[in-house]
Amino acid sequence: MNKYIAECIGTFWLVLGGCGSAVLAAGFPEIGIGLLGVSFAFGLTVLTMAYAIGHISGCHLNPAVSVGLWAGGRFPASELMPYIIAQVIGAIIGGGVLYLIASGQAGFDLSAGFASNGFGEHSPGGYSMTAALIAEVVFTMMFIFVIMGATDKRAPAGLAPIAIGLCLTLIHLISIPVTNTSVNPARSTGVAVFVGDWAVAQLWLFWLAPIVGGFIGAKLYRFIAKEEQEVS
Repeated sequence: MNKYIAECIGTFWLVLGGCGSAVLAAGFPEIGIGLLGVSFAFGLTVLTMAYAIGHISGCHLNPAVSVGLWAGGRFPASELMPYIIAQVIGAIIGGGVLYLIASGQAGFDLSAGFASNGFGEHSPGGYSMTAALIAEVVFTMMFIFVIMGATDKRAPAGLAPIAIGLCLTLIHLISIPVTNTSVNPARSTGVAVFVGDWAVAQLWLFWLAPIVGGFIGAKLYRFIAKEEQEVS
């Protein structure tokens, strides 16, 4: 059970730290951290947890990562559902704690989005469903590609968390205006359940696209790694 508890705690931290930075600190008058700060917050949650629990559970924190690692031959199918359940539970607990904190401010309004992911009128930049779908598939694909490469036994030892954390930061820097950046179905679910309404209605895209992207990214890396030949 330890690895499932670790995944739950890790995903809790990702939602509380990442979404919390967006809800509590991004737009704070004059000294708000803005898009750059939120992007780094998400990257730092993964970086810190990778060092904290990577040796216990592998620090997936994301159903798309678990599916991708399975597709890449790095993770057993028998553990997929327990990992995903643990991640979603952790995300919802993280969203719940964030709600308890955020609702303590006068004038708090869930209709502002609560860091939920969305498309169309609920996209920060007004991007269409098609644009959101493409963005989530492609960015999750590249995220899993980096994870597969950084954790390859041939990669420099001990540096994978840095590469993975910075990759997630970069993804947020690019795609927050499009969907508020998901690339993680658990992260999306953890806040959407509190917003309800449109956030839950659009949640399907933020499950489908990241999982498809993760599967493609893993298969792409596996193909390249398999074809790699030693240079003499």
